[in-house]
Amino acid sequence: MVADTIYKICAESDWTAARAAGMFEGSSDDRRDGYIHFSTAEQLPGTLVKHFARRDGLVLIAISAKALGPDLKWEPSRGGELFPHLYAPLSCSHAIWSKALVLKDGVHVLPDLEQVS
Repeated sequence: MVADTIYKICAESDWTAARAAGMFEGSSDDRRDGYIHFSTAEQLPGTLVKHFARRDGLVLIAISAKALGPDLKWEPSRGGELFPHLYAPLSCSHAIWSKALVLKDGVHVLPDLEQVS
């Protein structure tokens, strides 16, 4: 499955610092693994539950997968499903939009991805 738009979840403070620098080098988990983790729209709920449960202060960033070129690889991960991994820093200019994730009753509420711009 190759999606046109992929998504990054990260701490709002990390994204703010990245925008100031023009480049996102990845979270501490990304740097540990050697690539920046992304999810498709369908993978987002599972990623939030597994890696970001009950964490406040997060932002969701939409990225055009095509803009990332050959540094973006689709590789098996959770359950053998293909996930997008970026083997390079992310230029903030590739962000289509970013939006704070709301935490309601301990659960993240995703925006309607079709309506966000």
